[in-house]
Amino acid sequence: MKILVVGSGAREHALVWKLRQSNTSNQLFVTPGNPGSGELAERFDVPDGDIPGVVDLARAIKADLVVIGPEAPLAAGLADALKQAGISAFGPNAAAARIESSKDWAKGLMQRHGIPTARAESFSSQDKALKYVKTLADGSYVVKADGLAAGKGVVVPETLEEARQAVIGFLGEHEPGVSGSTILIEERLFGTEVSVFAFIDGETVSAEIAACDYKRVGDGDSGPNTGGMGAYSPPEFWQPDLAARIRREILEPTARAMVAEGCPYRGVLYAGLMVTSVGPKVIEFNCRFGDPETQVILPRLTTDLATICRATADRRLADVEVTWGGPPHVCVVMASGGYPEHYETGFPISGIAQPASEGIVFHAGTGSGPSGDIVTAGGRVLSAVGSGANMREARDQAYELASRISFDGAHFRTDIADRALAQSE
Repeated sequence: MKILVVGSGAREHALVWKLRQSNTSNQLFVTPGNPGSGELAERFDVPDGDIPGVVDLARAIKADLVVIGPEAPLAAGLADALKQAGISAFGPNAAAARIESSKDWAKGLMQRHGIPTARAESFSSQDKALKYVKTLADGSYVVKADGLAAGKGVVVPETLEEARQAVIGFLGEHEPGVSGSTILIEERLFGTEVSVFAFIDGETVSAEIAACDYKRVGDGDSGPNTGGMGAYSPPEFWQPDLAARIRREILEPTARAMVAEGCPYRGVLYAGLMVTSVGPKVIEFNCRFGDPETQVILPRLTTDLATICRATADRRLADVEVTWGGPPHVCVVMASGGYPEHYETGFPISGIAQPASEGIVFHAGTGSGPSGDIVTAGGRVLSAVGSGANMREARDQAYELASRISFDGAHFRTDIADRALAQSE
């Protein structure tokens, strides 16, 4: 089977890495990829946002399956275009991808179908939104941009002034990288966050897996939100009864709701949840694998990924038994100096090679320098992933791996999985 992976980050590197372990004989291709994924698959330079270009490439290489990593091409209809070309795609069509591309639509879906989530109001008028936040208690709500925002579309204001700035930024000035002209002002949920993933083909929902990620740039959850600074799996609080409740109250009802709304979901569904005192509630849905969660859950997938992706694309997921297992994994994201705000790139990276027995380094924002060396090319540069018999060993291996790698301005959080260790020791 010829498989084309679309995307350029660490998530796509991890997908290529896992697909290369497939029980079937596959030819792997990636576009636009990066130097890491390019070592494992034939690499092309078609941007993931160039939908006609990706379709033409898939035709040219006679791809049997296209695995779409990022949310933007899914929201823009890449899966639809591939289907029209007669090519199987792993990932939802544009109508189903609205579960991520429009927070307003997703909130309405949950409200219509009784899926537990935070109370919310939507606004397209800046004046009306500003009047509304004046009626709310400080620290009791969050402000969300409706459209795709690359991790920058959620503000948790502690004061009225912070809320005003968020509303103005989203509806008035429009934050860079934030799309849409509608916002949600919703109840702030308190509890423990968890990311839950399951493959879905219509109403068929696979076994689920959970991970915890770290969105803020600094230790102790300080500083601005980022695309993700680390993750670990399994969570210390993950138990069969919680998993069963999430499946019964959220995952399966969401799959049925999408069918009922005329946009059956086919792909991997990422449910960002808050486990509150009254049970799990949805913070948001994403229409693809998470990053950096992918880097810790795919190593724990014991079923052949290529088989799952093809079965999901062909609406045969019910024929595949998806199982998760394996040891704990911890991911530490190494970022450029200044990220998530202004940062410079082009710095040589040293210490990136490592023995296969000492963890995995997934490339994210890397490129090739003038002399062929690996250089920084983005905000999140690398994911250092460790595993072990327990979370302590996994964490130690991840940080040992990260400590060997250096580039100008490199920084990473030092508290990834601390909560899990505190619970278990």
